[in-house]
Amino acid sequence: MLERPHKGVFWLINGEIWAVPFDNQKYKSGISKSGDSYVHRKIWKEIKPRKCRYPYNYYPRGRVEITSKNVCIIYMNPNIGEEYMDEIMKKFGLVSVSKIIYDNSSHYRSYLDNGWKADKK
Repeated sequence: MLERPHKGVFWLINGEIWAVPFDNQKYKSGISKSGDSYVHRKIWKEIKPRKCRYPYNYYPRGRVEITSKNVCIIYMNPNIGEEYMDEIMKKFGLVSVSKIIYDNSSHYRSYLDNGWKADKK
């Protein structure tokens, strides 16, 4: 478990949470406009597991955000169920979560969702 809560992104890959907590590690690509976060699509090239031959948006994914007031919000694809919350919390060093937003927008859509299309980028 991490010593303190971390923002980050994650994917559900073959029944396990593949977590990327943001800390002092710097990635060559993927930084967001805000400068303190990374974009799933851009960071995938650097962090994807070797066994994954699919694009970043194939797998259900999510994001942990921690506001300036230490409020923890998790955004994630609805196909990532409650049964993964303990694993997500552990991998990001979270003690509590203020809000979980199951996001079914195109941003979090995966192969499990109607209307999903592979990202060619």
